[in-house]
Amino acid sequence: MTSISDIGGAAVTAAPSYAGTEAGNSISFEAVTVAYRGTVVLDSFSLEVEPGEIVALIGPSGSGKTTALRAVAGFVRPTAGRVMISGEDVTDLPPYERGLGMVVQNYALFPHMRVDENVAFGLRAQGAARDLIAGRVTECLQIVGMSQYTRRYPRELSGGQQQRVAIARALAIRPRVLLLDEPLSALDAQIRRNMVDEIARLHRDLPTLTILYVTHDQSEALTLADRIAIMRGGKLAAFGPSRQLYQRPPNRFAAEFLGRANLLPVTLRAVNASSGLADVRFGGMPLSARQGVGISVGDECLLCVRPHDLAQADADVPNVLKGTVTSILWQGDSYSITMEAEGTQMRLSSAPSGEPPEVGAELHVRFSPEQAVLVAQSADA
Repeated sequence: MTSISDIGGAAVTAAPSYAGTEAGNSISFEAVTVAYRGTVVLDSFSLEVEPGEIVALIGPSGSGKTTALRAVAGFVRPTAGRVMISGEDVTDLPPYERGLGMVVQNYALFPHMRVDENVAFGLRAQGAARDLIAGRVTECLQIVGMSQYTRRYPRELSGGQQQRVAIARALAIRPRVLLLDEPLSALDAQIRRNMVDEIARLHRDLPTLTILYVTHDQSEALTLADRIAIMRGGKLAAFGPSRQLYQRPPNRFAAEFLGRANLLPVTLRAVNASSGLADVRFGGMPLSARQGVGISVGDECLLCVRPHDLAQADADVPNVLKGTVTSILWQGDSYSITMEAEGTQMRLSSAPSGEPPEVGAELHVRFSPEQAVLVAQSADA
């Protein structure tokens, strides 16, 4: 027998007996559309999650990322398209037949059950043997580092500890894939950083476990995900390996949303055939950057350079920008300096050692051409 408990919008999914495979399990969205009362919230969404990888879904509120996760879980029914797990069409299957583990931001632990009882819940719902339950509970609590808390109730645990128990409960049923819906958003900053490390360690220990991770925290996505999907208006705006998507965003929206970016309006003057670097002009300043996709000589485009890739420099070095300091913000481990250059506001990060420049001072900063890339001006290019 299998069952599902839905508590305050969160779910603990009990899977059919499933031991997983060495290759892991894939997730596929095939032109999935979801509409609520005639309003489309997921629009012909297609995405492939490879076996054993972590894919993060990020995007602004209302972009459809949680709806996509719920479509995999079976909590929403697509109006069009198919959802596949390991090549099996699960679009019409109820949640309890999909073999999924899910962890949400409010933990959804049973307050009247001890830690070991919470972790055992899905297995008991499956009708698993008592010996199997005991062994699996012990194993999963060891994985998340909660073995010494088996007899405690949720109210006796910190937020981070409760989240670990929720992850252990999801793992106990040996899910085909693990769905994480903003699981750390309710935690304070320090515990959240620790939990990011724990999830990374968990995936190292369970390398065949496929994880689909919804988060609004870009640093979590960059730290954990093998690949990141950026969503906008129910559609996929960009998708690729985390480092590549950060360093070479394919469009303006991706550049602006994933990490801070300075976007300078430039004109592409020429491309060096041997190096592949583009020569551009920002106002009266000649600069070099990596060539962008779909941008031709003569096009007006944007030069994307991250604040931490800018460094104070002398006026006569290559790839230098000149501007005026407009604000300085001390952030403990760095200064965030804003400057205006050719009518464009730019930010750079500076180490806290030494005195920062004064507001109103002229400032020269440079960047390596390999640390900047051209993107099209259109947000959807």
